[in-house]
Amino acid sequence: MTNTQRHLVEEYFAGFRTSDHRRILATLTDDVEWVIHGHRTTRGKAEFNGEIENPAFTGKPELDIHRVYEDGPVVITTGEGRGATVDHGPFRFAFNDLFTFRDGLIARVDSYVVPLP
Repeated sequence: MTNTQRHLVEEYFAGFRTSDHRRILATLTDDVEWVIHGHRTTRGKAEFNGEIENPAFTGKPELDIHRVYEDGPVVITTGEGRGATVDHGPFRFAFNDLFTFRDGLIARVDSYVVPLP
């Protein structure tokens, strides 16, 4: 993985862990797409920004990266996380995120999220 891609993925996750909108948005293209498979798709930085601290969730997520792979302009991460929803409280999940890069920034994020007991 190139240092730039590794750094941007690390920045992206660090931003989510601290709810730092500016830090996350700095890693993205203006026309970024975020596809959370089975749930929703956001397009553009404004929509993406609205999902960083989705009102259905409370607190900051804990995100543990287990593996990172690269194939050309795509960086793939796997891991586990913990969060809390307003309606149902704490939950655990496994995730797989595919980051597609264009011109040195993240142009698309494909997220696969699986609830854990």
